[in-house]
Amino acid sequence: MKLKTLLLSTAAAAMVAGSAFAQDVTLRIQTHYATEHPTGKLLAQWIDDVQTMSDGEISIEMFYSSSVVATTETFDAAINGILDCDATGGAYQTGKNPAFQFVGDIMGGYDTPWQQYSWLYYGDGYAAAQELYNAQGMQLIGWSIYGQESLSSSKPLAGFEDVKGWKFRSPPGMETEIFQELGASPIVMDFTEIFTALETGIIDGADASGLANNVGLGLYDIVKHATYPGFHSMPSDHLACNQDVWEGLTEGQRRIIDTAWQKLSFHVALSNEKANAEAAAALKEQGVTLYDWSPEDRAEFRRAAQVAWDDWGTRSPEAAALLESHKTYLKQLGLLSE
Repeated sequence: MKLKTLLLSTAAAAMVAGSAFAQDVTLRIQTHYATEHPTGKLLAQWIDDVQTMSDGEISIEMFYSSSVVATTETFDAAINGILDCDATGGAYQTGKNPAFQFVGDIMGGYDTPWQQYSWLYYGDGYAAAQELYNAQGMQLIGWSIYGQESLSSSKPLAGFEDVKGWKFRSPPGMETEIFQELGASPIVMDFTEIFTALETGIIDGADASGLANNVGLGLYDIVKHATYPGFHSMPSDHLACNQDVWEGLTEGQRRIIDTAWQKLSFHVALSNEKANAEAAAALKEQGVTLYDWSPEDRAEFRRAAQVAWDDWGTRSPEAAALLESHKTYLKQLGLLSE
């Protein structure tokens, strides 16, 4: 009985000591996704996973649709303590350091989300990226990658020859440089301007999102051509937290958040793969032509992309380091020649 009493007392003391370190915490996080968006719904599941696995110790207050600050300002809001974490994407921060392009969207690099995830976790990518984030007072927790985006067009897009002179909506940055190298005429414009520009013939097409998302946007009510599977752009969203906030969590709390985010990442990629396949089948039935570029045309795009990569790699030491890390791993995967 004395031994039993001693063991119970020791266990009770350990519980008291543990509770002194594992305090309840609430994390304020902003995402650019709406609650009804597929990724927004998966984020809600992630919140539930974190709160359940932590037994209520970690609470998350998620601000959807960039409701606190503009999407591009989310990272700064986390740095300055207005928020605790940023669930948008690194590509919005190229103004801080061009190296963020190589954690946001390398453009024409990896073929699948799984290859890009493998660079992060097994190709020294996490350590290389972490230096970039830590220099800003932030901690990179992980990515979510929904897969290759599709180009939508009012004209055929069977290969790179078809993009010569092709006027299309493009996001700013590296993408415009790559398509200019291929002879296209990218026009930077806001998402909200795409439909009017297509209807009036100002542009011939658009880079907007993945195939299923483009269906949801109604693009194929206007245009009847698209690339699928995509090849040109595979953006990664991130979860990045204020470094002091992250280091203030217990190891157990950090593990829960990280593990739950990896589950989220897995389901974002899988659910979009399924949604895109279903969208492709439906679009073919509706008379939309889908173009799967040949290995030769994909190689030509990657060649043009490397011209832009090398230019961006000269813009900061961090960009050079990240680009070298990507190139080394892409060669290991056989996606780049020596």
